[in-house]
Amino acid sequence: MMADIKLKSLAEVAVIRQACQIVARALEEMARQVKPGVTTGDLDNFAEKLIREAGAEPVFIGYRGYRHATCISVNEEIVHGIPGSRVLQEGDIVSLDVGSRYHGYCGDTAATVAVGKINAKAARLLRTTKEALRAAIRQAQPGKHLGDISAAIQRVAEAKGYSVVRELYGHGVGVELHEDPLVPNFGRIGEGPLLKAGMVLAVEPMLNVGTWRIKTLNDGWTVVTTDRQLSCHFEHTIFINESGPEILTKRTTDG
Repeated sequence: MMADIKLKSLAEVAVIRQACQIVARALEEMARQVKPGVTTGDLDNFAEKLIREAGAEPVFIGYRGYRHATCISVNEEIVHGIPGSRVLQEGDIVSLDVGSRYHGYCGDTAATVAVGKINAKAARLLRTTKEALRAAIRQAQPGKHLGDISAAIQRVAEAKGYSVVRELYGHGVGVELHEDPLVPNFGRIGEGPLLKAGMVLAVEPMLNVGTWRIKTLNDGWTVVTTDRQLSCHFEHTIFINESGPEILTKRTTDG
């Protein structure tokens, strides 16, 4: 299923924790800027400035030719939306995905936020995706299996009538933004690699109102739902230590 999974030393985790706190603060400040009339390009420029002022580099820039510090995805866009001239509208939901490299190590986080007042359908989707993320993180214990994390996401999502994206995954984090293991948003309890202290994982549920099927737009990046119904995305980078999970990208606004 995957290559060798590299465990992180406490010294490595200390630097990853700093990279993660940089993106957590950037995301938190970005979210405060989200309102009707703001462009996705404005938000991207704002985040890049914050990351660089913190002494880090926006790790997304240059990744497979990508040219922006963040990915910003609106409504039916699941992930990898390209920032630009799009103006946010009242009632939109927008996924903000931020990554940094600090002293050679990466941090990665994302959250979906409301633009102004959103309807009950969108608000319920956001609440459920956050609930799925919390449930998944609780499973990140030494001695459990990767499938326990994945199954927790799927269980919460499907209990509320949502589908989970099956072609995009969470991942390990370290020197590279994307390392083994892949972390699916669906799975079975007790399956997959054994979870061990020293793992650093980006857990990122992506829940859709309608079908789980996706397509990539002609820009080569933006991934959307095929039925163009709403999608929501939350992500935390976590460290599995002997006593359980530590959320490295925890924000002051997290419930």
